[in-house]
Amino acid sequence: MTDPQETAAAGDGLKVRVSKLMSERGICSRREADEYIERGLVFVDGVRVEELGARIDPAQVITLAQAARAEQAGRVTILLHKPVGYVSGQAEDGYQPASVLISATTRWADPRYALAFAPAHLRGLAPAGRLDIDSTGLIVFTQDGRVAKELVGEDSRIEKEYLVRVEGRLSREGLALLNFGLALDGEPLKPAKVSWQNEDQLRFVLRQGKKRQIRRMCELVGLRVTGLKRVRIGSVLLGSLPVGQWRYLRPDEHFGSPTKVAGHAFVPRAPGGPPRRAAPPAGGARSGKARR
Repeated sequence: MTDPQETAAAGDGLKVRVSKLMSERGICSRREADEYIERGLVFVDGVRVEELGARIDPAQVITLAQAARAEQAGRVTILLHKPVGYVSGQAEDGYQPASVLISATTRWADPRYALAFAPAHLRGLAPAGRLDIDSTGLIVFTQDGRVAKELVGEDSRIEKEYLVRVEGRLSREGLALLNFGLALDGEPLKPAKVSWQNEDQLRFVLRQGKKRQIRRMCELVGLRVTGLKRVRIGSVLLGSLPVGQWRYLRPDEHFGSPTKVAGHAFVPRAPGGPPRRAAPPAGGARSGKARR
């Protein structure tokens, strides 16, 4: 829905802020758009935009100057395998932010991408999403507002996949509720894809990220989470990236379109489908037990 403060009547149509259209079209974030406009790097139908807050017809063509495109090409996105015990954002309660793990010495040698590390790659680097302090797995840091919007914007549809070790007994009805039917903070949750990965692990695929969502969902159906690991964001896999190390997002990798992952067809399991390794015990419930 268009914010009435962002649009203005213009004849029979509506004019929209240039910065808003740039964000909606994935050109850059709104903050970056305003910066580019102030620097004279934005053009509409070939004419330089001179005024911050300028409005145009949505059918008009917006382009960036070569200097702005070069800046965007130089921005990096980093994939970190976050260990337990680190927070995603700013330091809190004595815990360090995961960003302290990103340095020249902790970079994983990716044989498919030899981009040289530069201190400038750490400037303006921000987490695109969160991962709880007691969880591990894939977390993204980026300098690129387009990537951040794709992953955490209001309209984001990027899937996040988790392997979740649990204790307790889960009925068929409980498994169905994990897929759809639960509410948190007074709001219904979006449909998820939840199935048994093995005898003590569930596989969750979500398209939203409320605080401690998976742990709270499990509590609602009588389970206790003993381990949680994020293994995929969109089409990008955690893969063999070691704990505490990081690598650059390669030019051939994109978070969108999870139909193909790392060159292989990705076929999600049917929500609530039978586990591959064992059938639930008689009575329709299944127990999960953490391995020691």
